[in-house]
Amino acid sequence: MPITLACPLCATYCSYDDAVVFYRDRKRAYLRCELCDLIFVPPEYYLSPEREKAEYDLHDNQPDDPGYRRFLSRLFTPLVNQLTPGSVGLDFGCGPGPALAAMLRERGFKVALYDVFYHPDRSVLNRQYDFITATEVVEHLHDPQQQLQCLWDGLAPGGVLAIMTKLALDVDAFSRWHYKNDPTHVCFFSRTTFEFLAERFDASIEFIAGDVIFLTKPPQVTG
Repeated sequence: MPITLACPLCATYCSYDDAVVFYRDRKRAYLRCELCDLIFVPPEYYLSPEREKAEYDLHDNQPDDPGYRRFLSRLFTPLVNQLTPGSVGLDFGCGPGPALAAMLRERGFKVALYDVFYHPDRSVLNRQYDFITATEVVEHLHDPQQQLQCLWDGLAPGGVLAIMTKLALDVDAFSRWHYKNDPTHVCFFSRTTFEFLAERFDASIEFIAGDVIFLTKPPQVTG
């Protein structure tokens, strides 16, 4: 019998054999879901938590680094332009140096932090927020279906889930894509994948700057 794996985003079963593997390099295989278009790495290639954290410890993203702040500004600027004063947010997957949260706090917004390795207080996931940011995070998720649903449930009506991640293209572009070479990157979203999510969440969607995506929750209906 052919081996199948459930897509970690939509749970559609995908065949896992050489005839249908989307791409394979010397280290990993990559499958592509026919329903939601997510490209994903089978779990056998996941790093252990210890090895995964060791990879993140190599990153040097300091909150006061001007270059890193310029990088984050592709999400920060359009997000701030649509937030109302006093908005409260969550920086999901903030890492050891939560630069984006610092930038938002400097503009007067309250921001809670969550990171599975560096800020693991899960109580912050039990509240609702006016906005949630996830910069360079979704490509690391082992269970994006559950984790993105958790974030969506954590948004107040009218709230925005602001995501930054590189978008996957066709197999030729993927074969030359440096983004896939990071061993902690296990899920690769395309424009079609985010459109699928928007439909599932009944969200409005906006693509910004090529690698920034805003999913906005419908406002609360009154009357």
